[in-house]
Amino acid sequence: MTAFLGMRDSEKTALFIDGANLYKAARALGFDMDYKSLLTKSRAASKLLRAYYFTAIQEDRDQDYSPLRPLVDWLDYNGYTMVTKMAREFTDAMGKKRFKGSTDIELVVEMLNLAPKLDHIVLFTGNGDFKRAIEAAQSMGVRVTIVSTIKSQPPMASDELRRQADRFFDLAELEKEIGRTGGAPRKPRPAPVDELEDEFEGDFEDDFEDVD
Repeated sequence: MTAFLGMRDSEKTALFIDGANLYKAARALGFDMDYKSLLTKSRAASKLLRAYYFTAIQEDRDQDYSPLRPLVDWLDYNGYTMVTKMAREFTDAMGKKRFKGSTDIELVVEMLNLAPKLDHIVLFTGNGDFKRAIEAAQSMGVRVTIVSTIKSQPPMASDELRRQADRFFDLAELEKEIGRTGGAPRKPRPAPVDELEDEFEGDFEDDFEDVD
């Protein structure tokens, strides 16, 4: 039986979750993440030092409320190290209010700072922009595992990222282990064609309000 995400119980390990990218990948596959199960299984399978979650937070000035806040607060109180920043509000060409934010730089900085103390990095993203950072971590002797999906339409994981990683796990094959159960089945949604992982439209509320 393959160990959970290729982890080894003797290795110092850390999770780095690109929140917006993982959300889009899971949504495209039609399920929600069970973050409690992810943390529990990672701790059991390795010497887990940190579990980072990176996300930009949408604060609607009209409502003074972020639909991501329940998830962020739950993760913060339940073993995850949160790295957040405010998303920028703007109006698109159609006059619709949107939000844009990215924590890519923060993820790279934290990953390379911690890499010398690690044996294994598990990075939840399909964003090919992280290829060079992965290469840098590998040059320090760290194994890097990527978790994303190529089974969505279009695929969320870039080919260059998969080639650079030491191992790749498709999120579609992990639903039974780290997918939430007990909720209504979700229909897969098309992944964003432009793959702008750092953009979102404030549709998180229905997905995260019942995290437990």
